Amino acid sequence: MLRWIALAACLPLCLAASATGGSRTSAACPGTLANQLASTGSATQLVTVVAPGHASTQGSLQLWRKAGGCWRAVTGPWAAWLGQRGVSDHKREGDRTTPTGAFGFLPVMYGIAPSPGVHYRYHRIVCGDWWVEDSRSPWYNRFRHVPCGSSPPFRVKSEDMSRSPTAYRHLAVIAYNTSPVVPGLGSGIFLHASTGRPTLGCISLPLPQLLTLLHWLRPSRVPLMVIGTHAEIRRF
Repeated sequence: MLRWIALAACLPLCLAASATGGSRTSAACPGTLANQLASTGSATQLVTVVAPGHASTQGSLQLWRKAGGCWRAVTGPWAAWLGQRGVSDHKREGDRTTPTGAFGFLPVMYGIAPSPGVHYRYHRIVCGDWWVEDSRSPWYNRFRHVPCGSSPPFRVKSEDMSRSPTAYRHLAVIAYNTSPVVPGLGSGIFLHASTGRPTLGCISLPLPQLLTLLHWLRPSRVPLMVIGTHAEIRRF
């Protein structure tokens, strides 16, 4: 009987100690941007892209890994190109902005060059490979191959992917407007190689930094990319 009384008395103290320990662990995380984000879910790899303002065409990209319940810096920050019209919370097809928010990556990487040894499935881009921008098409915001030189069964606003050898040397697809695909909200948001100028809505890096990032990403670590302005990114 005395043993049960002792255990009952100990229980509140043990719970209090546990709660204090949990707070102490949370408080021990560095006060970095990654640790201030609203939610990163189950991700253990994180890429942040911070734009100074909504009209900015360049931002700061940094890589983070989760260890001991906290986000730790891996490398960066690096300068990254953004859309010609900056970043937007309300992206639409053809508006030349980069969408803000938190996004994963699709399970296939692409490139005109051979795979650089990434941990994702890799598709070598050839003539006739398209990312569909026609919001009326059932293949909108999806990869589609048609015979080289033939007219695609959807509206096109540019040449096929094989005609962009610098930008599409290697790329990852940011999972924007993918689950579900909503017509008109924007398509083909890639992380690709820089051409030295703002993009049509993608994010681009110089090739050496891009390769470092693509090699580092692991599907099993549920990588997440969070994009936003300095003032707003913490709400994602």
